Amino acid sequence: MGCLLLAVPCFCWGFFGHRTINRNAVFLLPPEMLHFYKYHIGYLTDHAVDADKRRYAVANEGPRHYIDLDRYGSHPFNELPRRWEDAVEKFGEDTLTAHGIVPWHIQKVLYQLTEAFKNKDYARILRYSADIGHYISDAHVPLHASSNHNGQHTDQHGIHGFWESRIPELLAERQFDFFIGSAVYIEKPSAFIWDRVLESAAAVDTVLKIEKWLSEKFQKKTMAFEKRNATFLRQYSSDYTIAYNEALNGMVERRMRESILAVASFWYTAWVNAGQPDLSDLLKKKFSENDLIEMEQLNKDWRNNHIKGREHE
Repeated sequence: MGCLLLAVPCFCWGFFGHRTINRNAVFLLPPEMLHFYKYHIGYLTDHAVDADKRRYAVANEGPRHYIDLDRYGSHPFNELPRRWEDAVEKFGEDTLTAHGIVPWHIQKVLYQLTEAFKNKDYARILRYSADIGHYISDAHVPLHASSNHNGQHTDQHGIHGFWESRIPELLAERQFDFFIGSAVYIEKPSAFIWDRVLESAAAVDTVLKIEKWLSEKFQKKTMAFEKRNATFLRQYSSDYTIAYNEALNGMVERRMRESILAVASFWYTAWVNAGQPDLSDLLKKKFSENDLIEMEQLNKDWRNNHIKGREHE
């Protein structure tokens, strides 16, 4: 499942959105964690998008980013068991994978991060922290909870990137408020993330209907050539983007804020469940040569496939 913003390839929340969420989550941590996470804020920011890059190299990566809840009836989708084992027994793993597994995968990465903390495994603490931030953020996006993920069933192609990439890139730095509070311990991670996914699913109709109404109001004059990173590109106009954000009554900002708090809280929860290990002696640790090779290979695979994708546009 990908996002489409016209001629500009992007992914879920866009690279800008994911990096912004992970970066801001760092500052919600308690002092015992903040020093380590702030020291590595560059890694957590840059690698917030690794999960999207892996979609080119890992065959089963895609379903980890979404769940098509509308394939399981209507809200609140009680036909779908919340426990993975129960869901597999009822629907089969192939069916679940075909329709997305994000709420279950988040719980898996939470376990992996907790184990990394217990073992004081420097590389895996950072990797799983970056990754779980990505998946949690994806779970907060309404169109990640719908099979109509890019408006393809309602003649609204491109709405995915419009909602989660164009709005944050245009408005986050100029008007969004990311002063939120502090990370909290999550007693029931499964219930927490399922609540967020259900909230996303409940917002799908609003996301689609408001854009449809607004496009008619603008008489289809929604596109413009505007500057982006020193290049002029045809994209949703600033006026249309601002109008859509206002018509959504700040939904994108709210979901970004909720993502930031959730990411920080999952990091904190993993650390607490691991026994609150002292992270101070990990500050000056380094990635192994194998870790660095793996990172470079991921970027190489992504760049190569990114270029191929552009050649076929």
